Amino acid sequence: MSDKKTEHMADCYQEIIRGVGEDISREGLLKTPQRAAKAMEFLTQGYEQRLEDIVNDAIFPSDNDEMVIVKDIELYSLCEHHMLPFIGKAHVAYLPKGKVIGLSKIARIVDMYARRLQIQEQLTTQVAYAIQDAIGAAGVAVVIEASHLCMMMRGVQKQNSSTTTSMMLGAFRNNHRTRDEFLTLIKL
Repeated sequence: MSDKKTEHMADCYQEIIRGVGEDISREGLLKTPQRAAKAMEFLTQGYEQRLEDIVNDAIFPSDNDEMVIVKDIELYSLCEHHMLPFIGKAHVAYLPKGKVIGLSKIARIVDMYARRLQIQEQLTTQVAYAIQDAIGAAGVAVVIEASHLCMMMRGVQKQNSSTTTSMMLGAFRNNHRTRDEFLTLIKL
């Protein structure tokens, strides 16, 4: 982000701090608007990223047609409704069809979409379609499990709740045995 955007966000945070009744000149808060602006830039850096740059030619020819799973990918995102964090993990699988993607790229794709103002349902769909678009797999499956601070800290205040979303494309949607194998392997 540009320095001008950072400065503008810091000004906004300064007004928010005043709005909650705090003294912005209090020693502990002197640099908080700038720190909060920098934190928000980091937490939303996914807007500055593109799938093509993330993948960065890390797609390789392969004769493998068996399931590839990367599971327990930790994720941190911000709920677009309250701008409070949701925290969890993603499990991503695909069935190669002539090519595979570098394993770290799967985690980076999850991060790219998680680092935006989000809802979990959309995040799940975006990751699945991104993998599909990147390699043209015979099938893609994504399951995300997360806890939402908007449910834990405010509103209903249910600290032990979690949300699970899934998206199945291709063979994972059309073949129950493939889907069942994936779900068994991630131990849901």
